[in-house]
Amino acid sequence: MTVLEATGFSTVDPSTGEPIERFDYHSDTQLDVVLARAESAHARWRTTSIEHRIEGIRRLASILAGRREALATQIVREMGKPFAQALGEIDKCIATCQHYADNVAAFLEPRRVDVGEDAASVHLRPLGVVLAVLPWNYPWWQVVRAMLPAIALGDTVVLKHAESVTGCAVTVERVLAEAFGEDVLVLAIASGAQAGAMIEDPRIAAVTFTGSERVGAIVAQTAGRVLKKCVLELGGSDPFIVLEDADVAAAAQAAVRSRFLNNGQSCIAAKRIVVQRSIRDDLVDAMRAHVAALRVGDPFDPETEVGPIARQDLAETLREQRARAAAGGDAVLVGGPDPDRPGSWFAPTLMSASDRTSPLLAEETFGPLAAVTAVDGVDDAIRVANDTQYGLSSALWTADVERAHELAARIQAGSVFVNAISMSDPRLPVGGVKASGYGRELSDYGIAEFANVQAVRVGA
Repeated sequence: MTVLEATGFSTVDPSTGEPIERFDYHSDTQLDVVLARAESAHARWRTTSIEHRIEGIRRLASILAGRREALATQIVREMGKPFAQALGEIDKCIATCQHYADNVAAFLEPRRVDVGEDAASVHLRPLGVVLAVLPWNYPWWQVVRAMLPAIALGDTVVLKHAESVTGCAVTVERVLAEAFGEDVLVLAIASGAQAGAMIEDPRIAAVTFTGSERVGAIVAQTAGRVLKKCVLELGGSDPFIVLEDADVAAAAQAAVRSRFLNNGQSCIAAKRIVVQRSIRDDLVDAMRAHVAALRVGDPFDPETEVGPIARQDLAETLREQRARAAAGGDAVLVGGPDPDRPGSWFAPTLMSASDRTSPLLAEETFGPLAAVTAVDGVDDAIRVANDTQYGLSSALWTADVERAHELAARIQAGSVFVNAISMSDPRLPVGGVKASGYGRELSDYGIAEFANVQAVRVGA
């Protein structure tokens, strides 16, 4: 659990509950210096050539590759994901660097527009300093996916990372300084109130936030009051729809992988398993076996598949949701008791849910807790999938791929994965609708979010 005090906090190893390192919040004076550094760096960085920025991106990939084990170790210490998955996080950052290094020049090529005799073109220009308020569940990947497109464009960044991964955030600042030069990304160790004040500061041009819809609404309100662009990637209660013609064995294995990867702490995890009633028992039996076989333990043990919840308060919230669901009639199909050891542990759990008011269906559950609900037909499956305030991602399992395209158009989500689990990919945009936010990260769409999309027309 992060220990907050009057002037600072300590990061904590979630597998043991032991403190790791003490940090103090920046004073308002120090934050003023942070903003001044980022603004000064932008004046320089925005004028660099695209070739120079690409060199920095390739340098970042090289640094990450050379230090992947040390970086992964720090991720595990601060948020508890299994070591192999932490290595995978760094590898994904490297692949994203390679994607942008190979493609950003084409993304930024001016687009010619036919307007008759005049010459016209559309350009993506740097917008300024972007404030990034980011979460703890992917300490490196969240930064790279949100900010690499902006940096490639010519923007600079002030990073306000989650307190519980501040050690990782300090490393992020150091590594990006090596790759791009000083102050292209500057770390602000700030409280929530200080972050709000930074949004309003005239040196901040735009803000990106990943986290809860409650805080996202506050960020949007603050940014709107000062007329600043913001991108929001908020909560998710993603449906994993299994139709009766699906490969049940493959769907069951994929559902468990999607739900319990990263200790179940992913916005795009398969949180609601929506299955046609005719195959419900077959799917549940297969999922129960996979969940029961998950290895829970020391995240540094190569055999471990599920480690601790990132913070004690998050584990308590998950336990409370499970208890409310059980009290309301939802049955535990497999799972429990929770490991009795120091730290923030939660046993991988699969439950059934039928009442749409169940917290397993009506709320976001952020951890290794999955819910299965049965439906009578395809139309009912789509209705239940859309019966949520969220709309981040989704998965649809069926043998009829042609019909899958028709059904995907009816699913209210930023992404639909057919016969695959939801995952982010630098080649595709990531983002949601409804209470899951707005705006997109990654691909060329992620670059345009923090650009001045400027039209230039020259008279004949």
